[in-house]
Order: sequence, then structure tokens, then C-alpha cells
Amino acid sequence: MRPDLFHAFGIDFPSYFVLLVTGFLFATAAGALWARRIGQDPDVIVDLGIAMLLSGVAGARLLHVLADGYFWDYVHLCTDPDKVDWVLTKADCASARYGGHWDAIKGVCHPIKTDCFAWAEFWAGGLTYYGGFIGASVGAFYLLRRDRFPFWKAADMAGFTVPLGLAFGRMGCLLAGCCFGVRTDEPWALSFPVHSPASESQWKLHLLPSMAVQSLPVHPTQVYESAASLAISAVCMLVIHPRKRYDGQVFASFVALYAAARFILEFWRDDDRGGFAHLSTSQLLGIALVAFALGIHVVKGRRATVQPLPA
Repeated sequence: MRPDLFHAFGIDFPSYFVLLVTGFLFATAAGALWARRIGQDPDVIVDLGIAMLLSGVAGARLLHVLADGYFWDYVHLCTDPDKVDWVLTKADCASARYGGHWDAIKGVCHPIKTDCFAWAEFWAGGLTYYGGFIGASVGAFYLLRRDRFPFWKAADMAGFTVPLGLAFGRMGCLLAGCCFGVRTDEPWALSFPVHSPASESQWKLHLLPSMAVQSLPVHPTQVYESAASLAISAVCMLVIHPRKRYDGQVFASFVALYAAARFILEFWRDDDRGGFAHLSTSQLLGIALVAFALGIHVVKGRRATVQPLPA
């Protein structure tokens, strides 16, 4: 685990955010090459990549704040930090990392200072994929409409570039230690170091005597999702895109394939993700997105007017 990938100019660069941006750069480059190949302006795709990065990060952060179970913590961190309970040991509470004050009665740690902008600190982690997907889609719709670029053709491009970028992002999750899996004894299981999100979670569940020991072995769900995203990108680009019958088919295929893969992977995730009726927020959104993808296929598949792209 390496939460900060490198340090330069007096600044720590978080692994998750660096890999996320790297994924966007690769996805944007692939999209620009695709645009040139079909005779469209690649500069539009570069602008699109920037717009999707900004709107995607905003959407990813907002959904995390609203749906991952931390909303009131962010509110109280601004209004009354004593209402924010950090489940830590007394020693960790007083450490330089947390700098809180110990509540001996409740046996929890409270932050000392108010922070009304903690909810916006996206560079520190706390981003949800589906929030980013929705935010980036909104940003893309308005930019493509402004530039008069064929929306559904661009959506098909996103069908193989977005999962490519996501594969990088999930490796950033691995380095940051977030999005970890449930306990397992499989030979490919990973143990995260002391004070990692996995060890903190297992300590809260009384599976570890302290956060200052490495976690029990868990499923490397970050690697699973990265591999699944690369596979989806390859299928959409090499199998579906050359054979598509209508503009939007690649995008619909990507949405359905990723939602199905993510629905299954969520059963192996063990971090806090919010949810309802024994399903996580991502699983509930995945069900809705599969229905959305089927709707695209039914409506646009009836027309099937697109011509095959040149080899």
C-alpha cells in the first residue's frame, strides 16, 4: 500500500488521484485517435476528456458525501466536531495523524477543529464510480451538444475508453488501500499494512486486537475490478464496436456489462458503501443502469440505421 505515490515541490501526490488522472489521460488519448479515424475533430474529444474529468470528480465526490454514510459527519465537522465520533484507540487519537481529543466517557475520538470544506477534499479519496459516471455523462452531454458532435457516436467511444480509464483508477484504490474485500484464505489474498482502511475496519469488528497490526487476508477486489474493466474495454472495442448495428450499442453494452460485473463484485467488498435492503448503493444503481441500457437497446435497436465503420 502506498497512499502517496510520490512527493514533489513540497506536495504529496495521492496514489488514487494520480492513477485516476492517468486513466483519464489514456482514455482521452484513445478517444482522440478514434475520432481521427472516423473523420471527426480529435480536439473535441480532448475538450470532452477535460470536461468529463471535472464533472466526473464533482459527481463522484457528491455521491460519496450523500450516499456512503458520511453525510452527517461532514455536517457536524463544520457545525460541531464533538458530534463526530472517530472509532480509534486513545493513542491514535492523540497522534499527529489524527490530532483529535479523547472522549473517555464514550471511548471515541473527536476532531479538535471545525472544517466546513472537508466534504470537497476529493484529492484525499472518497469518490464513487457511479457518481462520477453520472456527473461525467451530464458534462459530456452539454459539451457535445455545444460542439455539435454526434452524441451517440461519442457515447460508443466512451464505451471502451471509460473502462480503460477505470482500470487505472482501481489500481490507485489498491495503492490507497480503499475498496478492500472481505476476509478470505485464498492463496491470492492480500494483507494490508497497519492503520490501513482494512485493518481499521477489522479492528472495529473485533477481528484484530489493534489497528497497529496488519489486516487479515482479504479479497483483492480492486484487482478484480481492474481486470474486469480491462476485459469489458477489450470486448466493447474489439468485438462489439466493429459489429454494432446502431450508434449507442457499444455504450449500452458497456453500461450493462460493468453494472453486472460490479453487482457481483460488491458481494466481495467489505468497505462502507451505504445501501438499502441488503444491497449496496452501487448494486441498486447497477440495477437501474441495466434497465437503462436495455432501454437504449430496445429503442435504438429498432432503427439500426448506423453504417459499419471502415476497417
